[in-house]
Amino acid sequence: MPKVLIATEKPFAAEAAAKIKAELETAKYDYSFLESYQDVKDLHKAVADVDALIIRSDKVNEDVLNAAKNLKIVVRAGAGYDNVDLKAATAHDVVVMNTPGQNSNAVAELTIGLMIYMARGKFNGKSGTELAGKKLVLFGYGHIARLVAKMAQGIGMEVYAYDPYLTNEIMTKNKVKPLSKVKDIFSTGDFVSLHIPANSETKKSINWELLSLLPDNAILVNTARKEVIDEDALLKAFAGKKGFRYVSDVAPDNLAEINKQYADRIFCTPKKMGAQTAEANINAGIAAARQIIAYLEKGDKTFKVN
Repeated sequence: MPKVLIATEKPFAAEAAAKIKAELETAKYDYSFLESYQDVKDLHKAVADVDALIIRSDKVNEDVLNAAKNLKIVVRAGAGYDNVDLKAATAHDVVVMNTPGQNSNAVAELTIGLMIYMARGKFNGKSGTELAGKKLVLFGYGHIARLVAKMAQGIGMEVYAYDPYLTNEIMTKNKVKPLSKVKDIFSTGDFVSLHIPANSETKKSINWELLSLLPDNAILVNTARKEVIDEDALLKAFAGKKGFRYVSDVAPDNLAEINKQYADRIFCTPKKMGAQTAEANINAGIAAARQIIAYLEKGDKTFKVN
């Protein structure tokens, strides 16, 4: 009987946990939950004899993989998977998967909400601006960005996108205007929304060369990863552009320094909130359980990322 560990420093909602249990019980799998743990040693101990692992923002590195002697598959319940050491997992012959699309709507709605919040001056009682009639540029055009585009169009925004891995036709059929190069992203929009992963190519890629192109009153929205931002350049953007604002689901490491002078022009959620809805919680959890079963029973590697 395969054994599955659901290791979540930020636990699944009760309904999500119940539905994960139901999936695993139907498959006649053994399972255990490790929730709200404070010490990574607890994870090392719990993972020792499991065949499969479901995580959220929990880190799976070389130490975890060394402790997991029987591990065959890790599923990150969510889209991003930079919290898993893919190279080490491959070396340990462990398949890594994500659950793309399961929390896309939640992140897209948060993106729009953050845009409104900052455009309205963080609801400070003074006049703000509307989104209707403004230009929104999406950096990346995956599941989340496409939903953001649809919502923004419903509000009345003019939507542009850049994604070097997609053809223009994918955008134009959705009435999104494709851009041809990265620099166009930052010189075109009143709002720029980041939808890119954190990897060797993108880390600190949002630098001063790009931020310097933004219109003075532009709002940069980041519901992706903090690592894609060059934080020195971000600070420079606040200093060099009077109306520049930054709103993010992932606070920069230099937030305290920025807040000293520009607190009225930045807002970051206390914790990463993109997938923190009941619906996303449930969808991603169920998908993770089903992907484990499909892999162990049928060898299905549809969502493999390593």
